[in-house]
Amino acid sequence: MPSPNIWHWPELYEVENRAQDVDGEIWRILAEQCDWTGLDVLDLGCGDGFHLPRFAETARSVVGVEPHQPLVRRARQRVADLSSVEVMVGAAQRLPLPDACVDVVHARTAYFFGPGCEPGLAEADRVLRPGGLLVIVDLDGRSTPYGDWLRADLPKYDPARIERFFADAGFDSRDVRTTWRFDDRASLEAVLRIEFSAAVARRAIAAVNGLSFPVGYRVRTRRKPNGLVHPGG
Repeated sequence: MPSPNIWHWPELYEVENRAQDVDGEIWRILAEQCDWTGLDVLDLGCGDGFHLPRFAETARSVVGVEPHQPLVRRARQRVADLSSVEVMVGAAQRLPLPDACVDVVHARTAYFFGPGCEPGLAEADRVLRPGGLLVIVDLDGRSTPYGDWLRADLPKYDPARIERFFADAGFDSRDVRTTWRFDDRASLEAVLRIEFSAAVARRAIAAVNGLSFPVGYRVRTRRKPNGLVHPGG
């Protein structure tokens, strides 16, 4: 599935990435769930590699997988000086990696449509070592105001169904409340215009005073079992 925001406006999406979660709440929750120091990390759907250097600060190795070739080139340029990082072309449902080769699979805003992502979840489990962690950072469609704007553009998007899907799939989910903060008003408005339809973007721009607004996320985690799992055991 195309991601029009980053595919068509990668420079502007860089501005968006820098503005997201300025207080580091998502990173704090991730660190609580799994200390990846000395571990092997896969960033699934890594885009142009924005999060790769952060993982590389302490991880033993980091692999970014991204299906869109122009973004792969940008990601490789970003991490050219980081010997522990590799960027590969691939899709979530066909990862170019061997079985049981990573300890953490991280996917940020790559699975928030829930049902339909089962092949990607299965592939993530395949490449995880026993005891490894799959962590999915989702936008929270129930939150205000961002979730309201999201649902306005996607009337078939059902947050309750998404929550049931991940609960049934064995994930624990945590609310995370973040702040998006921009350096100037022009950047804020430009980002809202690449995230939403023209009508919803106008509504969002009118609703935001100043340079920041809250955005809710769900951090979903599922650990791969160690050893054999016996039915009914």
